[in-house]
Amino acid sequence: MVNMKPLEETIMGVLGIELTEQSDERIVATMPVHAATHQPFGLLHGGASVVLAETVASFGTWHAIDKDKEIAVGLEINANHIRGKKEGIVTAIGTPLHKGRTTMIWDIKIVDEEERLVCVSRCTVAIVKNPAE
Repeated sequence: MVNMKPLEETIMGVLGIELTEQSDERIVATMPVHAATHQPFGLLHGGASVVLAETVASFGTWHAIDKDKEIAVGLEINANHIRGKKEGIVTAIGTPLHKGRTTMIWDIKIVDEEERLVCVSRCTVAIVKNPAE
């Protein structure tokens, strides 16, 4: 298996992202809305939402590939920020739209505690050979 850094030493650790569910057809992660994820006006930073979305897509792809020979890396992402949020938790739910040999495309919806839509994103993830091989 690919040698990964401890997650707490990555942007996931810095932002407090936690994976809570992972299967072939769905991946879920949470992220707190607090000082580390705020923009200067005290709202959830759009970039933090994008990090959460890409994390979900990348781990969803990684779950489905040969972990001994391949890694998953973000190739393209877009996001529409729909609702502001000042505190609490957001949850990202990713579902695959396309599962190819060299790319996967994910639909990610980020919702608040009341399941109101905060952000929608689409992310393309490249499947590449493990650079350590």
